[in-house]
Amino acid sequence: MKLAVIGLGSMGYGIAKSALRGGHSVWGVDINPDAVARFQGDGGQPGGIDAHADQLDAVIVVVLNAAQTETVLFGPDGIVPRLRPGAAVLSSATVPPDFARQMAARCEDHGVHYLDAPISGGSIKAAEGRLSVMASGTPEAFAALRGALDSIAETVFALGDTPGTGSAMKAVNQMLAGIHIAAMAEAMTFGMTQGIAPETFVDVISKCAGTSWMLENRAPHVVAGDYAPHSSVNIWPKDLGIVLDIAHGAKFGAPVTAAALQQFLVAAGMGLGAEDDAAVAKVYARNVGLTLPGDAERNP
Repeated sequence: MKLAVIGLGSMGYGIAKSALRGGHSVWGVDINPDAVARFQGDGGQPGGIDAHADQLDAVIVVVLNAAQTETVLFGPDGIVPRLRPGAAVLSSATVPPDFARQMAARCEDHGVHYLDAPISGGSIKAAEGRLSVMASGTPEAFAALRGALDSIAETVFALGDTPGTGSAMKAVNQMLAGIHIAAMAEAMTFGMTQGIAPETFVDVISKCAGTSWMLENRAPHVVAGDYAPHSSVNIWPKDLGIVLDIAHGAKFGAPVTAAALQQFLVAAGMGLGAEDDAAVAKVYARNVGLTLPGDAERNP
């Protein structure tokens, strides 16, 4: 297939590399020219997509939010009007379900298929082509994107013919994921107040009923004192905000989600927004005067 991947951040770059490994011709697009040059050096197609847009089979959109998604699809330089009829868009940002339905309808006006296909798995699985995709859309959209999905995903959940269902499922996932990260941080630092070292916390809890995938993935970042962002703090005010907006529309109370959101907002207010989301542990540590691993070296 001839593919364009729009958004070469930690997730998008891995997706683009996985698509390359799958044998596709891939153009990488990003506002950061260094990311584009790096991808071209790794085997991506040279040049921009302007001269090739009408030849593309599919576009994979891996941007931050709904506003960026709409801009790359239908903004002044939007890609959809330049695609050939029958081409497809795989949209992976976390967005409200109503937005996904709107984008699908606008794509349909141009004869372009739209798959509402949020992703989960993190940057490592993106680079390995082992993402989970929560997808909904017409059978034609699934068919048009099958080759791309086979390259980037380990599991594709086909959630029906109606766009929006994939985004609704992603909201459920993000609700749990954000809560679990905040809960990990709270439990680890609580343990520290009782003399339990972070590495002991990970060793024991990861083998007990209190564990979660997020705990096992993020807690080692705190133990290592390494907050290089695989998934940043700044993602969670956006994603949990979307969850709470959807909940409000459904007249559904989500107090645990709201509590987790507050911790990420505090972390962002502390200047930690660009750090790995495990840095939410620093909120708890600050509040009780704890020193996390690595902090003594950074703040002698």
